[in-house]
Amino acid sequence: MLTMSEQRRSGRESRRVSMADVAARAGVSMQTVSRVANGTAAVVPETRQRVLRAMNELGYRPNSAARALKLGSFRTLGVLSHTLSTLGDVRTIEAIALSAAAEGYATTLIPVHATSQAGVDRVFSRLQELAVDALILNMEAPMLVHAAEMLPPGVPVVYMDPDVAEAQVIVDTDQAGGARQATEHLLGLGHRTVHHLAGPATSRPAARRIEGWRDALRGAGREVPAVVRGDWSVESGYLAGRELAGDPACTAVFCSNDQMALGLYRALAEAGRRVPDDVSVVGFDDTADGRGYAPPLTSVHQDFADVGHRCVASALELVRSGPPPEPQVTIVQTQLVVRESTAPPAA
Repeated sequence: MLTMSEQRRSGRESRRVSMADVAARAGVSMQTVSRVANGTAAVVPETRQRVLRAMNELGYRPNSAARALKLGSFRTLGVLSHTLSTLGDVRTIEAIALSAAAEGYATTLIPVHATSQAGVDRVFSRLQELAVDALILNMEAPMLVHAAEMLPPGVPVVYMDPDVAEAQVIVDTDQAGGARQATEHLLGLGHRTVHHLAGPATSRPAARRIEGWRDALRGAGREVPAVVRGDWSVESGYLAGRELAGDPACTAVFCSNDQMALGLYRALAEAGRRVPDDVSVVGFDDTADGRGYAPPLTSVHQDFADVGHRCVASALELVRSGPPPEPQVTIVQTQLVVRESTAPPAA
C-alpha cells in the first residue's frame, strides 16, 4: 500500500491536481476552494483549514498564470538589485519585501551581479518571462542605459536612482543632504575642516555624499581635503583610516557608512588617537552596530523602512492608476543622530 506522500507524488506525476479534486476531497464547492486559494473573500476558519488540508494532501498548487488572467494581477513585485553585499541594500530590500507582504504581494528578487553592460543586458532580456505586476530597480543609472527598450512592455517601474533620465517614478534617500548635516555638525563643534572617508568611486550614493560634504565645506569657506576611499567594508575603513590617523591636522572625519567608521576607530586606536578627544567621527546609516561602538557613533539615520514602504506604494499606485502625468520624485529625508563620537577639537 502506498503511503500518503507516495500517493501525492504518484498523483502529481500522472496528472496535475485540479481545483475540482480539492473541492471533492474537502467536501466544499469549487468557489470555496477558489476563495481560499486567492484569499479574496471570507471563509469560515474551519472550512478554510479543511480546504488547506485537502490541498496539502493532494499536492495542489494554484495555477498562478490562470489566476493572474482571472484577477488581472500576479500579486507579485519584482526587485532587481545590483548588490546584496552592503547593509543599506539588504535593509532596503527587506523593507520592500515586508511592505509588499503587508499589501498581500509576494516579492521576486533578481540579483544583478553582472560586471559588464552586456551582462546586465542579459539579465534584462530575461525579464520578459517574469510574472510580476511591477518592477523596483535598486540599480544605478550607468547600468540602465538600455533599460527603456529591454524592460517588459506595460510593466510599471519604480527607480531608486534620480539620475535615470527616462524614469517617471523615483524613490531615493537624501544622500547629499545627510552628508551636509554630518559635515555642518562637525564644523559647528569648532573643527577647522572635515576629512571624508568615502565609498567606492563607482557608487552613486557615495558620489552624492561626497557632493554634500564638499558643498558644506565650500559654503563655510573651509579647506576641502583630498577624499580617502574605501569599499564600504570595515577592513577598507581600517586601511584608509591609517592614512587619516597619521595626519596630526585631522581632527574630524565624516565616514560614508558606519562599517568604515568602525575600521577608522581601529586605525585611530592603533595610532594612539582617541575618539572623540583627538578625532571626532561621524558615520552614515545609523546601524544598530554603530550604537554599540565605543564610544557610540554619531551617524546619519536612513529610514530604510520608509524607503521600502514608498517604493511599494509607488509601484502599486502605478499598477492601479498608470503612469503619472509628470515625473514623480520622492526623496526620503535623513536625520543626524548625535552620540558620543563627536566633540569640540582639543584646545
